[in-house]
Amino acid sequence: MTKVESSIRERQRTDLREPRRYKVIIYNDDFTTMEFVVMILIRVFHKSESEAEQLMMQVHHSGQGVVGIYTYDVAQSKVQLATGMAREEGFPLRLGCVPE
Repeated sequence: MTKVESSIRERQRTDLREPRRYKVIIYNDDFTTMEFVVMILIRVFHKSESEAEQLMMQVHHSGQGVVGIYTYDVAQSKVQLATGMAREEGFPLRLGCVPE
């Protein structure tokens, strides 16, 4: 009995999923100035001035707020950038990222 090779290839199933998303959360503190928080929201998170002021006031009254939802790498990069900018200015601003 002879073996016959065929030219048919089997398909392998690839399971593609959207990457998990993470919420970037900014926390209120009594030392970081409101102007600095607005500046961070505009420069790092690309918010408009009115949106940044509104979000800053929400964080001021409720203690925390969601700044945006990103993939893990983008969320971590934005948190590190904003935290670094705050430390350079001597502010204890705290941000974090949690799964959506």
